[in-house]
Amino acid sequence: MWYAIISEDVSDSLPLRKKARAGHLARFERLKNEGRLLAAGPHPAVDSEEPGAAGFSGSLVIAEFPSLKDAEAWAGDDPYREAGVYASVTVKPFKLVSP
Repeated sequence: MWYAIISEDVSDSLPLRKKARAGHLARFERLKNEGRLLAAGPHPAVDSEEPGAAGFSGSLVIAEFPSLKDAEAWAGDDPYREAGVYASVTVKPFKLVSP
């Protein structure tokens, strides 16, 4: 089943994101190579694809996992969590309707 992982950043998270970015992105590469990644990306803190110093306000990942427990465990192991980037993380089942 698909799961949405919705993360909200702490204030001024950009320096924390930069430190943990390589490990964070490597996990998406594995999901992508396994055919389990539908979408992933950050939410810019301002209305721009390149928010610069404004940074990001959170992230969204939609990926396939065997169960909610597995999705929660994967989200819990994110290097961004360890680095203190996220203030909160919500994992919910996601039903793909389109495309």
